[in-house]
Amino acid sequence: MSACKRLLYFVRQRSLWTHVRRNVTTWSPVAAAFNAKPHRRLNLIEKNVGLFGVPELSCHAGFQAATETALKNTERLVGKACSCSPGVETVESFDQLSDGLCKVADLADFVKVAHPDPAFREAAEKTCIEIGTVVEKLNTNVKLCKSLKILLDNPDIVAQLDPNTRKVAELFMFDFEISGIHLDDKLRKEAVALHVKLLDLNNEFLVGSHLPNRIARSAIPEHLHMHFADEGSFIQVGGLHADSPNDLVREIAYRIYLYPNADLMDCLEELLKCRYKLAKLVGYDSYGHRALKGTMAKTPETVMSFLQLLTDKLSDRTAKDFKMMRNMKKKLNPRNSELMPWDHPYLSGVLRAERYNIEPSLYSPYLSLGACMEGLNNLFSQLYGVSLMSEHPSAGEVWSEDVRKLAVVHETEGLLGYIYCDFYHRQDKPQQDCHFTIRGGRWCQETGQYQLPVVVLMLSLPHPTKSAPTLLTPGMMENLFHEMGHAMHSMLGRTRYQHVTGTRCATDFAEVPSILMEYFATDYRVLSQFARHYETGQPLPESMVARLCESKKVCGAADIQLQIFYAVLDQIYHSKPQNRSTTEILKEMQQKFYGLPYTPNTAWQLRFSHLIGYGAKYYSYLMSRAVASMVWKQCFVQDPLNRDMGERYRQEMLAHGGAKEPMLMVEGMLKRRPTMEDFVDALVSELNPNFETFIMDSES
Repeated sequence: MSACKRLLYFVRQRSLWTHVRRNVTTWSPVAAAFNAKPHRRLNLIEKNVGLFGVPELSCHAGFQAATETALKNTERLVGKACSCSPGVETVESFDQLSDGLCKVADLADFVKVAHPDPAFREAAEKTCIEIGTVVEKLNTNVKLCKSLKILLDNPDIVAQLDPNTRKVAELFMFDFEISGIHLDDKLRKEAVALHVKLLDLNNEFLVGSHLPNRIARSAIPEHLHMHFADEGSFIQVGGLHADSPNDLVREIAYRIYLYPNADLMDCLEELLKCRYKLAKLVGYDSYGHRALKGTMAKTPETVMSFLQLLTDKLSDRTAKDFKMMRNMKKKLNPRNSELMPWDHPYLSGVLRAERYNIEPSLYSPYLSLGACMEGLNNLFSQLYGVSLMSEHPSAGEVWSEDVRKLAVVHETEGLLGYIYCDFYHRQDKPQQDCHFTIRGGRWCQETGQYQLPVVVLMLSLPHPTKSAPTLLTPGMMENLFHEMGHAMHSMLGRTRYQHVTGTRCATDFAEVPSILMEYFATDYRVLSQFARHYETGQPLPESMVARLCESKKVCGAADIQLQIFYAVLDQIYHSKPQNRSTTEILKEMQQKFYGLPYTPNTAWQLRFSHLIGYGAKYYSYLMSRAVASMVWKQCFVQDPLNRDMGERYRQEMLAHGGAKEPMLMVEGMLKRRPTMEDFVDALVSELNPNFETFIMDSES
């Protein structure tokens, strides 16, 4: 068979099922791009443009060249920032400095965890360390700080700055202050040493928190060995097996996976001590006070008040939820009916499935990946006038052949940026759904053009097969919408400065756009536009969507209470020293804020990896959900496809990135300033049943 005929045969076979299905239902171009199996395009004369179109990165050695170029530009920009007259030019120089380093560091930060080639990962890791070291030095550069201080200490100059420029100048000064720039030489060196030590401790804890534990095979009943990884004479336990229907498997996994590791325990204790010491050194009462500056909550006291008030409001509902779970466990296992921490995730799932028949396999045929991407495209088009357009990446531009590239195009503003979709499971790929900023948007004074943002969305979805496209469970679909919320925050922001672009904002605000997208993902008026059976074209029945929404409320109070417990633990760990072990604190907080008994010889906190990226800010998920709920109910629940409301949402909340106080953005959207009580009420009201669902079920 000739090469040409082989190619035609391959293309026909690859798209056969797609063509058959299109007799039933026609997909949009973006849907077709994601519903087709990827195919390798071989073009020997096509030039390798390098990862993300960065020419140096056509090979892993290019990271060193990119780093050297960035560092040369850094020297030049430091000189410019230190010598220019105080004013807007000073802040622009600082932002150019930040942008030059971030464009290399952010890209390397992604590559070091996601690239399939170990050589690329290793080179990226070296770049991260090298640039991180330079940033630490810049944050303690007295001359550089002085140029900014001269600006901010002059009321006449500050009065001439626009609000965004003033805000960014203050944020840069905050970076200096938390690094100890105002201290004398001795104390500043101590602060730098603590920063360096924390980088090592953070990495050590993050790696250790994901390592599996192991136990002798003889310690576990032989008939249960099949549930765990085999390691010679040992059984390896790498997770909690929370969804296992076998009570004993869940218990064994819980006790072994959470068994204390003395070295990791020492690492966590030292990490928390160092964070407190650094915070005190640079002038804060605790690490929590330092971490919460500039957030919606502002202080740890406000966070604890919010969490306590929410606990009080949920107490009756939480008690009912735990009672339901106890009854279910008694029904399933009469001889061992005590409700334990390893039972909660499984039993709440059983109760949801029993009450609402929400087996994921019933939904998946209606939720092909292409259909979901078509739904997102329709939603963004109607809300913002934005389209997602599939582009074929150039040679060397992507790190895996199944990565898709989307251009985000506005109907009048033109190209807004690019989203790279790394959606499919791959060996050694992190199993977390993530959004990565590769390049931030900013107005480039030097070119007179806007620097387009570039982001990556990373999921871990199954590959399409010969007979079917990638089919998503409802949970996968909501995660896709969630991560796309982050991406559109990056795309629709049009900030003047890169330092505050898109998701570079307060943590308790950054999750609002992504969580709000989950409401669109479960609204029938949105789903009905795209959720249709990949073979028959039949739309997803409205009653199934209603059941799915109601199922989330089953044991919802207990689920929220578990998150409150985690958030409280995070706050206590980052408050003033407790003079007791992290396990003793865990035991007390679990009793007070969760209710299920602590299991002796376990240390759940050693698996709490969010302590690194979300230290003192884990509460952000709850507060962001409260804000998203309020925005949905007040602005979108009547008409989720309303263009006027979409434009208001963009202008009030998405456009500013971190350049505006987060509570002012919320106030601008809601046309009122919400209180902590309002946030609590929003979360509690989410659990109220919708009786129309019961009527719909009975009629169907």
